[in-house]
Amino acid sequence: MWLSDFEVVLRDRVIPRGAVRIEDGMIAEIREEPAASADVNGDGRLLLPGFVDMHGDMIEREIEPRLSVRFPLELGIFELDKKLAGNGITTAFAALSFHASSGHGQIRSEEHSRSIIQTLIQLRKNDLLVDHRVHARFEITFTHARAVIEDLLRAGALDLVSLMDHTPGQGQYRDIERHIETIARNNRITLEQAAQRVQQRMENRAQNNDAVDNLQGIAATAREHGVIIASHDDDSAEKVMVVEGLGARISEFPVTMAAAQEARKLDLATAMGAPNALRGLSYSGNLSAREAYEHGVLDILASDYHPASMLPAAIALAKAGAGGLSASVALVSANPASALGLTDRGAIEVGLRADLVVAEGGHLPRLRATFSRGKLVYSDGTVPGLSTPSAI
Repeated sequence: MWLSDFEVVLRDRVIPRGAVRIEDGMIAEIREEPAASADVNGDGRLLLPGFVDMHGDMIEREIEPRLSVRFPLELGIFELDKKLAGNGITTAFAALSFHASSGHGQIRSEEHSRSIIQTLIQLRKNDLLVDHRVHARFEITFTHARAVIEDLLRAGALDLVSLMDHTPGQGQYRDIERHIETIARNNRITLEQAAQRVQQRMENRAQNNDAVDNLQGIAATAREHGVIIASHDDDSAEKVMVVEGLGARISEFPVTMAAAQEARKLDLATAMGAPNALRGLSYSGNLSAREAYEHGVLDILASDYHPASMLPAAIALAKAGAGGLSASVALVSANPASALGLTDRGAIEVGLRADLVVAEGGHLPRLRATFSRGKLVYSDGTVPGLSTPSAI
């Protein structure tokens, strides 16, 4: 199949009116000019590599859209799969936590997260549109979850592990007063009640003698089984140095410029949220992804909680840093693929998977079609040659 007359975004440059041939699910040929007889005419639209999303929190909410309102796992996964395809995400790492929380119903319980993983692994063999992988989020103070995650690592069920510490007073919640206000607002309780909750969590953390051992143990097991390690919410250069010593290769959502700069110094990839980049600020008052990109310390954009942000964020950042569209698109494709060890995707190059996105730029970028390994998995019917509605 020939896709012709597209603005083809490569790793290091953009072909203004190029063509790409797909054969057996792979990119077989790239031309600098339109093909004489093409199957799909892009009429100058953008052709981008499929997006690689290392951190998406959506799977839990598809299964439990309201507190304690639970739907079949298969239904939630199928619905998320369609949304991801429709937003150009061709490789998705489902971020799953392993602790029960009154604010999350049972969706983050150890038992429920394990069930989601098992179901996802079973469905991805034949039934899903895009490539789904598993990102386990380990809260270092939840000792019970350690055995679960280590068991999953030994079974080969995990593709990425992130080390997290959400204790108030550091990381994402280093501004305690702001954190108390957020808890009060989200839970509809008084500031005094919220402050009591925060104080209790801080006391529990201080009394937890297993946290450091948990951190080291999970990191060691991940290294043993060749699973990439990320550190979550780094807030200082010192913390980055500690997690780098544990084998972390990604600093995920650094909350200060100092942490992001130290990660760059130590050759850790920095990942931040596409919603943050699109809006130009963090919803929790932490480091702006746009500011990080302008200072040259942002490598990866992840969907976080909003997959529709991936395309417009990448387009918006094309004007914010060096390298133009090729560099900003790499934030959602080549860079995460490289950081996650996925050598068969992430760019429009001969010999790589034909994971491709057809889009239109402008003030509000629109995603028109998605190919996963050469197969059309989403189309909105507006591109000639891709007018047949997709299977979803």
